[in-house]
Amino acid sequence: MNADVWLLYDGKVGLRSQVVGVAEAVGLPFVEKKLAIRYPWKGLPPLLWWNGTAAASRAGDRLNPPWPRLVIGAGGRAAAPALAIRRKNQGRTVVVQIQDPKIPPARFDLMIVADHDKVRGPNVMVSLGAVHPVTPAKLAAAAELWRPRLAHLPHPRIAVVIGGDNGVYRLTPEIMTGIADRLAALARDGAGLMITTSRRTGAEAEAILRTRVQGPGVEIWTGEGENPYFGYLGLADHVLATADSISMITEASATGKPVHVLALEGGSKKFERFHEAMQAAGITHPFGGTLDSWSYTPRDDTGAAGARIRQMMQDRGLWPA
Repeated sequence: MNADVWLLYDGKVGLRSQVVGVAEAVGLPFVEKKLAIRYPWKGLPPLLWWNGTAAASRAGDRLNPPWPRLVIGAGGRAAAPALAIRRKNQGRTVVVQIQDPKIPPARFDLMIVADHDKVRGPNVMVSLGAVHPVTPAKLAAAAELWRPRLAHLPHPRIAVVIGGDNGVYRLTPEIMTGIADRLAALARDGAGLMITTSRRTGAEAEAILRTRVQGPGVEIWTGEGENPYFGYLGLADHVLATADSISMITEASATGKPVHVLALEGGSKKFERFHEAMQAAGITHPFGGTLDSWSYTPRDDTGAAGARIRQMMQDRGLWPA
């Protein structure tokens, strides 16, 4: 399928949410290109890749003409292929890179990075957290869809978003048990729980959750059937999210509801900067066991990115007639 916009990423769910969110904000039809990078490219820093389109193996989507007007890539493995597409299209492709691939920002038409990343420049757009596809309109529509199905849940309703192990955090059985016991206490106190896990949560943690958090006021989704994620966020009075995912926490902040962060084992300087920035903006607080309330105005960094890209394409005569 041909389209004016290609989205390049390596298949990770977090990267997909970012490229899709920005593409939807731009407003043009798009196709997703999931990249599987082959040897020797996958063993080299992106700055050293040559003929970046050839780096995509047949295990993923190949990159062949006709070339698009806009490429939005996320993560280091998308950067060199995106730049190669612009060269092959004789400059008639706008290249937007999400996250710093350790290639000079000036090589791209626009680079979008989160505030906790240190790269800056005249063509670098800084978002508070991750760009994402969650919008007020989507939340409202999902809330209407799921409201009848979740009408049995009492208030306050709490959306609980649980991640898992990554490069710097660990969701140990002991930590999962502690989280589950605090959730069970909220349910006993009369709260309605709408819990969703991720691919990284793991079977052991999910088993702990299901064993220790039960009752008529509890809904747990672990990947079977229709995904209620947007419905949970749209219907929530509060959101609890584990500390391991910048995307999950930023998406939760689109609700305008208090976002309580559940601590995990580990961390890094980058995540510390992110959590500090979100707390300083009045969006998140560490979860201390009680449902304290606060308010803030949700940021729309994704919408701002979409508007900037549209203007860039129009200025260069690349916006479709």
